[in-house]
Amino acid sequence: MQEEKHPSHRESVWQADLMSLVFLVVFVLIVYNLEVWVKPVFTQATLTLTGVALSLIPALVWLGFFYRRDRLEPEPKSMVIQVFFLGGLLAAAIGIPLLNNIFQISEWMFSNLWIRLLGGILIVGFTQEFLKYAAVRWTVYKTDEFDEPVDGIIYATAAGLGYAAMLNILFVIESGGVDLGAGVLRITIISLAHASFAGVVGYFLGIEKFENRPAWFTSLGVVIAAVLNGVFFTLRGSVIASGMAQANVWIGFILAAVLAGATTYFLSNAIHRHVTAGGAK
Repeated sequence: MQEEKHPSHRESVWQADLMSLVFLVVFVLIVYNLEVWVKPVFTQATLTLTGVALSLIPALVWLGFFYRRDRLEPEPKSMVIQVFFLGGLLAAAIGIPLLNNIFQISEWMFSNLWIRLLGGILIVGFTQEFLKYAAVRWTVYKTDEFDEPVDGIIYATAAGLGYAAMLNILFVIESGGVDLGAGVLRITIISLAHASFAGVVGYFLGIEKFENRPAWFTSLGVVIAAVLNGVFFTLRGSVIASGMAQANVWIGFILAAVLAGATTYFLSNAIHRHVTAGGAK
C-alpha cells in the first residue's frame, strides 16, 4: 500500500510550481525590457552565446515543472536528462535537416493559410511528434523505470523540451544571434508548446502500456499532438507573416500560451488524478 502524501508536501510542490512560473514570467519581462529600454550592445559572438544560454533556461524551468508532477514515485533524474538530450539529438540529426533540407518548408509553407495549416500538421507536426515518440518508445519505455502511466508524460515532456531547446539553439546560431526581446518570447513559446504537445503523446503511451487498449491507441495520440503542433505552427506563421513585428511578438506569445497552456492544464490534471488515485491505495 502506498502512503498518501502529507498535505505539507503537496503545498511545497504547489509553492515550487508557483515560484517556477513567477520566475519564468519575470525572466521574460526582464530580458524583454532589457532589450527595449537598456539596449545592450553585444558583439556577434556574445549575442550568440547569450541566445544559446537563454534557450536552455525556459526548457529547464518547464522540465522541473513537469517533473514535480509525479510525486508518488519520481523518475530517476539521470534518465529524464538522458531523454531530454535524446530529444535534442533527434531534432538536430533528423528533424531539423528533414524539414529544412528535404521538405524545404521555408520555400513553400507560407504561401497561404491552408498550405501552412496542412503542411504544419502533416509535415512539421508529424515529423516532430513522431521523433519525440521515438525518443521514449524505443528507449525508456522498455525499462523497469517506466512503471506507471504517468511516466509517459514525464519522459515525453523531457523529450519535447530537449527538442525545443535544440530548435532554439540552432535558430540562434544560424541567425548569428537573436534580438533579446523577440528571442526570449520565441524561446519561451517554443519550449512550453513542444513540452505540452509531447506530453499528449506520452499520455497515450502510458495508457497503452498499462491498460488494455487497441493497437492504434498511441497512434491517435501522435495524431492529436501533430494537429496541435500544426495549429501552433500556423498561428505563429500567421503572426510572423503579417508584418507588425513588436505587436505580433506579444500576440504570438498569447496565442501560443493559450494553446500550450490548455494542453498543459489537461496533462497536469491527468497526472494529478493518477497521483491522487495512487496515494489513496
